[in-house]
Amino acid sequence: MKVEFLTAEIGSTTTVLSAFSCDASGSMRFVGQGESYTTVNENDVTIGIDNALRNLKRSLGCDNLEWSVFLASSSAAGGLRMTVHGLVYDMTVKAAREAALGAGGVIKLVTAGKLSERDLKKIEAANPKLILLAGGVDYGEKETVVHNAEILRDLDQNIPIIFAGNVAAADDVLEIISTNGRDVHIVDNVYPRIDELNVEPTRQVIREVFSKNIVNGPGMEKVYSVIDKPIIPTPAAVMLATELFSQVNDDVIVVDIGGATTDVDSVTDGDPEIASILLAPEPRSKRTVEGDLGIYVNASHVIEQIGRDELGKEFPDLENILRNLTPYPKNDRDEAFSLRLAAYCFETSIRRHAGTIKQLYGPTGRTEVAYGKDLTAVKSVIGTGGILSRSKFSSKIMKIVRTLSAKHEKELLPKSSVRLFRDRNYIFGAVGLISTVDLPSARDLVENSLEELNTT
Repeated sequence: MKVEFLTAEIGSTTTVLSAFSCDASGSMRFVGQGESYTTVNENDVTIGIDNALRNLKRSLGCDNLEWSVFLASSSAAGGLRMTVHGLVYDMTVKAAREAALGAGGVIKLVTAGKLSERDLKKIEAANPKLILLAGGVDYGEKETVVHNAEILRDLDQNIPIIFAGNVAAADDVLEIISTNGRDVHIVDNVYPRIDELNVEPTRQVIREVFSKNIVNGPGMEKVYSVIDKPIIPTPAAVMLATELFSQVNDDVIVVDIGGATTDVDSVTDGDPEIASILLAPEPRSKRTVEGDLGIYVNASHVIEQIGRDELGKEFPDLENILRNLTPYPKNDRDEAFSLRLAAYCFETSIRRHAGTIKQLYGPTGRTEVAYGKDLTAVKSVIGTGGILSRSKFSSKIMKIVRTLSAKHEKELLPKSSVRLFRDRNYIFGAVGLISTVDLPSARDLVENSLEELNTT
């Protein structure tokens, strides 16, 4: 059997292979999927890929499978550990952080202002694989970012540094930090002017650094022996698919509930009326990662947030469920518990992603202002990840979003009229991957692979 695209999503727990081919009309379609445990602990992720490939062949009913292009994304091997350093937290640091998260970086430390020797020790302890240095609007203050470059100069020379700050300081920063052959990337300022974000150039470089760095992670050394194109972070692939969906279907948010984290991606400019009272700019494409919201690896954190006593009332056999908790529920009781955790993760992650309306009091009286991301103009919500893609009860979880704006009036949440979609084949990240090499085929998949949920 021959397919056009084979994609691999190499996660921290599972590796999922998806196959795609054109139908009789020439439209790209999903044809099958195979899954297996990720084998980072065996120091070779290609073992997990081979296992998933065998399962894919079995599901397709074929002994031999060929493909034209094999693409891969990964969030295994710890992702791309980063530290981010800027001038003022609400301005350049925030912009740099948005760029890092949108590209799939795993941020371990954020600092604002001049770095100290104590900060340097914290950076070393964070063991980053990439450092993002920003600071100052273009042709504005540059003393701080030059100072920070001098502090960072003494770090391990194998750690690449991206400078995305004041263009007037770029030459000085490059001269300081490019000693001993360090890999240095000078990109456009993430915050070139007051109230203006420019995160995409930095995101692109982060994805490129990830592609080079990932092969040095545990178990990842052989990955390029089986794939045809540079590997990209799975979160970046999901963001690419989210942006593609928004081009056809307007403003959107995507919620991905995993075993360790719950990620939310949004593409929206928000309501113009909200924008007029927004205190600081927000990127059109935004990603947040809730590291304490997961239904397997971080289930204990979710349980504590809900309340163990409260869950005990709903699940009298709670202790037995927890002893047997796995990424794959074994029975209806296990599934019901996973759904309860997922519902909490779904609601909480969207509320954390959204901004708020606050009231300030001054000489002229009370004034309303907005902070954070405005989701009130969102037209669609997409659920992806294992439980939202595959559970027959995913609509029960997702319809929660239609009640949030009424319950939390001061939060900038989607309206009750929002449309709900399920990534029924768990291929949203794969669509983003395919968009990097064949945009028309990725558009086909956006149109034909999402199931609209009827929750009325």
